[in-house]
Amino acid sequence: MFTLVRRRVRTAALALSTVAALAFGAAATAGATAAPAPAPAPSKKQGPTSVAYVEVNDHSMLNVGKYTLANGGGNVFDVAVIFAANINYNTDTKTAYLHFNENVQRVLDNAATQIRPLQAKGIKVVLSVLGNHQGAGFANFPSKQAASAFARQLSGTVTKYGLDGIDFDDEYAEYGKNGTGQPNSSSFVHLVTALRANMPDKIISLYNIGPAASRLSYGGVDISAKFDYAWNPYYGTWQVPRIALPKSKLSPAAVEIGRTAQNTAADLARRTVREGYGVYLTYNLDGTDHGADVSAFTRELYGSDATYTP
Repeated sequence: MFTLVRRRVRTAALALSTVAALAFGAAATAGATAAPAPAPAPSKKQGPTSVAYVEVNDHSMLNVGKYTLANGGGNVFDVAVIFAANINYNTDTKTAYLHFNENVQRVLDNAATQIRPLQAKGIKVVLSVLGNHQGAGFANFPSKQAASAFARQLSGTVTKYGLDGIDFDDEYAEYGKNGTGQPNSSSFVHLVTALRANMPDKIISLYNIGPAASRLSYGGVDISAKFDYAWNPYYGTWQVPRIALPKSKLSPAAVEIGRTAQNTAADLARRTVREGYGVYLTYNLDGTDHGADVSAFTRELYGSDATYTP
């Protein structure tokens, strides 16, 4: 039996660095300023979109750009996910707010050296947001106005730091803690609707887990089509996300690099291609040379080994 293997270090102990309110303006910040970077790698001729989550408490985002295809030189990974910001709860104002621990904040503040080089290679950089054991989550906003206010914090962050989108991961919220409400039917619908209106051309992705992932419709509004991608959250397994998106936007396969066996990663990649799915999800890319692990799935996805360049 497969079990959930996402072994994340939570960020409550790093509460010295918080974002209680975001000030947004037209002026670009230093972190959002473009820096000279390498020319984009040649585009892949075919194959699914490859996604890499990076635990920035321990590893560098730049690891995502170190893998190219031996045949043609294209990037192995198309989307890099910063893992992770948090949805926190202010017990005085009884409102949710966006929080960055010191490691996430460091990545954002140093976007010129941590994010722009990836984007210059053609890799999209997305910020993942998940619960932080405080009772606040995407599924329990008490009103449309509260959901819209959090959506503005998310879209403001994307603008401020020059990101390519937001990833929703509804884990570890501990709904009900600190007097917060239980999941309701309208919250996530209002949140995603507002976020899509705020950033029509950016990525919104769904880590398909938690109460929010099963509450995609309310009042005649179905938000499924507002997502660019949705993926299976259980590493080493095959599970098609239950969301009304075309196969081209779904990843039933999920692997943890360095921990999912290479033959399993290859089998999942082979099935992805055979069954016509358009996304392949990976997690926990660190700074080690994982050329063999990555090649196990790139051979099936793209017909090429992967090359690691330190």
